[in-house]
Amino acid sequence: MTRLARLDAVHRLDLGCFVRPSSETGTGRPRVEAVYGYLVVHPELTVVFDTGIGTADEETEAHYQPHRRPFALACREAGCDVGEIDVVVNSHLHFDHCGANPALPGRRIVVQAAELEAASRDHYTVPELIDFEGAVYDPISGEAELADGLVVVPTPGHSPGHQSLVVRSRDGTLLVAGQAMDVPGPTAAPVAGCASAYASAHLARRAAQGTGRAFAGWPEWLDRIEQFDPARVVFAHDGAIFEPPTAPHR
Repeated sequence: MTRLARLDAVHRLDLGCFVRPSSETGTGRPRVEAVYGYLVVHPELTVVFDTGIGTADEETEAHYQPHRRPFALACREAGCDVGEIDVVVNSHLHFDHCGANPALPGRRIVVQAAELEAASRDHYTVPELIDFEGAVYDPISGEAELADGLVVVPTPGHSPGHQSLVVRSRDGTLLVAGQAMDVPGPTAAPVAGCASAYASAHLARRAAQGTGRAFAGWPEWLDRIEQFDPARVVFAHDGAIFEPPTAPHR
């Protein structure tokens, strides 16, 4: 018997915000960005995707000026006790995505092997958020199905091992995309939010299929993601929700 999650069993967790300085926005002005995690209550297990902002060194704290909301509080607001969480899926291991991992000892932490390797390098993240007592990592390479209709898919770019979570349900498919569309470097679109960047990539791919011309590029992983036909896409630092133009109104 198929046991899928319901889309109303996916809860956004408000985990705070930080200030992205003007040197990183491309606009000459600082920008406040939200930090979201996602709680997925599936018939087989309860999964949290990203756990918020960890405490960093003084220089990083001053640089990003984080405002944290307690992870346990955010979970309670979603109707879940931290003790009910079975699995942690981190989009990647930067300090603003794995901050409450040490508060979840013994939980299976699903990460891409490439990301775990990157996290072992100097100046990549906060070591105490990675190497803590009770850390149980499940490093994977590629896709992994956690439960019926819950599929982790690699979406590299922002980091070498960035991954997203596909949540399939009878009501449609939700993609929890984390920071997949926030790609550093000269090809980034610093003014646009993640939802706008995803919409642009989606339309570029669709236009290329319809005309045979590549008007603009899109991430290689988008071809795989589109096979799941997501009706909605949500993000880690953007409160907007992307819905394809052809998706039915819900």
